[in-house]
Amino acid sequence: MPQNIEIEFKNMLTKEEYLRLLTDFQIDEINIFFQENHYFDTKEFALKDKGSALRIRLKKNSWEMTLKQPAEIGLLETNQILSEREALEAIQFGRLPLGQIKLIIEEMGIPFGKLVYFGSLATRRAEAAFKKGVLVFDHNIYLNQEDFELEYEVENFQEGQEVFLQLLKNYQIPVRKTENKIRRFYRQKYNL
Repeated sequence: MPQNIEIEFKNMLTKEEYLRLLTDFQIDEINIFFQENHYFDTKEFALKDKGSALRIRLKKNSWEMTLKQPAEIGLLETNQILSEREALEAIQFGRLPLGQIKLIIEEMGIPFGKLVYFGSLATRRAEAAFKKGVLVFDHNIYLNQEDFELEYEVENFQEGQEVFLQLLKNYQIPVRKTENKIRRFYRQKYNL
């Protein structure tokens, strides 16, 4: 079961800031790809209460289930490749596939059978290598909401933070407190 530590920095953008960055980093429409996240939790938000999240992602015609959990630095991601049939059964009928992620969730004290489908968030994404990491430009659409976000994925927290903050400063983009996508999704779902 593939696991990795995710270290990333995020900042919300205005549409104008987003478009300016795409232009400056020479990102054309052909460089933008579509992905869709489908979120699951218990009705009582048991995963969220433990700082964790479960999603199934459709990206470039492949499906992957990912459990994110807090780590000392960043997030621990556990990934499980799914067939299209497994993914659609989970999304349409709430039957999540068995495997390592099920075992981890149950070790957290959360009954796997209590997880329910909450909805989806669509992203138009572009990526660009930058310094010792990857810049990610996201245009997200979910629950009658639209937002724009810049992420910087790195392996070294300290170096990544310095590069990211300098980039924001160079573009005169204010540092904005930025929740991750699933938290923004849940907040919007709650508001509806």
